[in-house]
Amino acid sequence: MWAYIVRRCAVGLALLLALTLVTFALFFASPVDPARFACGKNCSEQQRDQARKALGYDKPVYEQWGNFVKGVVVGRDFPADPELRAAAPEVVTHCEAPCLGYSHLNARTVNELVKDAAPVSISLAVVALVMWLIGGVLFGILAAVTKGSFMDRGIVGLTLVAYAFPTFFIAVFFLKYLAVKWQVMPYPAYTSIEEGGIAAWMLNLLMPSFTLALVFMAGYVRMTRAFVLESMTEDYIRTARAKGLQGRKVLFKHGLRAALTPLVTMVGLDFAALLAGAIITESVFAYPGLGLLTVQASAAYDLPTIIGVVILAGSFVILANIIVDISYAFIDPRVRLG
Repeated sequence: MWAYIVRRCAVGLALLLALTLVTFALFFASPVDPARFACGKNCSEQQRDQARKALGYDKPVYEQWGNFVKGVVVGRDFPADPELRAAAPEVVTHCEAPCLGYSHLNARTVNELVKDAAPVSISLAVVALVMWLIGGVLFGILAAVTKGSFMDRGIVGLTLVAYAFPTFFIAVFFLKYLAVKWQVMPYPAYTSIEEGGIAAWMLNLLMPSFTLALVFMAGYVRMTRAFVLESMTEDYIRTARAKGLQGRKVLFKHGLRAALTPLVTMVGLDFAALLAGAIITESVFAYPGLGLLTVQASAAYDLPTIIGVVILAGSFVILANIIVDISYAFIDPRVRLG
């Protein structure tokens, strides 16, 4: 078992290194000079060359990648902003490991920007995860046990409608009608638990989290229904029924356990994607999470921030894959032999 875990972690680390290299190659292949944005609007050509050299943009991509990886492991020092650098060339900004870079447009390390934005995305992701798991699994089971009935057709029909609408449409609809026109919900503005308490934190998360959860819930309803129907036709289910077990016990103790196992993969990857940043939802509701941070960095061509967030997002997905694979190994020992 431990050998399998070590092997999966080694593969994940190799994938992460490959991700950072590919990200650097793609972004630095852009024809736009990043030194122009780091130097300021009124920057002369000479100052731009100095900024390019100070920030290391004049070095080959592989060398810049090596410096980035080194910063992730042991930390990194960055030159100060152009104005400060002209007055005091010795001034530097230290970025603690794991260092994701330094944004000269914000005059802050990417670690600090992520530290401010991550709690918002984590809050949205966790609340949305609880919503879509509870709703998706419960309605999926209900649709499966009432197969062919009006209830089953109604649930499946509603999930198709929810799945058809894009996220931005649902977000704008909720914001315009529930918060502005009908005023049945307060206008959402992210409030941390430290600032407003758990009640205010949860109340302001309901609308954006439900927006995220609705689309995922529709998919989980359909998948849960299909898995439950498939598992209930297996031989061990017929054996359990032949032994005289009640239908509810057969469903929840035997059928549902096997049916929910494939959902582990979906939950891990979907949750990792949400942690990486729900760009559309955070933009519509103006929630200062990783998604909105990515949009703002892209608009300003803040290359260090973009690279840092992209690598962080990829790390979430890779870590989720490792956790899912290891959990599968506990659930099904045959996985360890693969």
